[in-house]
Amino acid sequence: MQTFDYAILGQLSLDIDVDFDGAALRHFGGAVVYGAFAAGALGMEVAAVPKGLWKEDPMEAIFEGAKARLFPIESPTRTSISNVYLDADREKRRSTALSRIRPYALEELPPIRARVWHLAGLMAGDIPSPVIQRLAEAGAVGLDLQGVMRQVASDGSMYLSDWPDKERLLPKIRFLKADAAEAQALTGQTDRYEAAKTLCRLGAREVMITHNSEVLVYDGQTFYGQPIRSRNLSGRTGRGDTAFAAYLSMRLAHSIPDALLWATALVSLKMETPGPFRGSSQDVEAFIRQFM
Repeated sequence: MQTFDYAILGQLSLDIDVDFDGAALRHFGGAVVYGAFAAGALGMEVAAVPKGLWKEDPMEAIFEGAKARLFPIESPTRTSISNVYLDADREKRRSTALSRIRPYALEELPPIRARVWHLAGLMAGDIPSPVIQRLAEAGAVGLDLQGVMRQVASDGSMYLSDWPDKERLLPKIRFLKADAAEAQALTGQTDRYEAAKTLCRLGAREVMITHNSEVLVYDGQTFYGQPIRSRNLSGRTGRGDTAFAAYLSMRLAHSIPDALLWATALVSLKMETPGPFRGSSQDVEAFIRQFM
């Protein structure tokens, strides 16, 4: 059975992004794209397990340039999301689910191992609890709270709700990622630092909270933070997915401060250009020397 450094489980999404100024962009995204490119750029052996409507989705073109081995899973439907950004810094948005995949199933998982699994569903139920539990029992898991908290109303509007399995499954999660809104919705804490403490008390061992100004990590004892140094925000979409993938990759062999520094530098660079990160580790190193 082949072993990878980093494997990411998450569907493709046909996204329609409408910016604050009315400009619209139609493109394929999803954490599985942003994560695969970021981890591969850092020299990881990467497996991507995307799910989508492969009869119509141009998979090879979407992942062209990513240093990743693909294990695609067919779905009878695809995920498609409309994102309308409500402010100039792209921090607030109104998201509508136009369609979604059939959820991942245990029997669909490829016969591979990974030093860390990045579980990156886009809506609650995409990666069901039995899949999360199985992978967490097999090794280290990094879970994005978006994929267990973001619900879809009957009109397609998306909203955050509590995670019913949080008390049972959070103790199995090695790395947990949330943005400020998700952290608040799960813990009731408006302060990011207090929310991180609560998430650790619930069982997660290392918590990352992303924000437009910084990336924060808490390990149950110490807070670590790095400011985002992007010189523009044209590539804001995929910020959290990229930061978490880079952090998980670097954390395999580095301390929390070093992994966080590299992840924040990489995502700062990525946010300056739409799409996934297509630079190199040398580009990240040069950015660190100049701006971090």
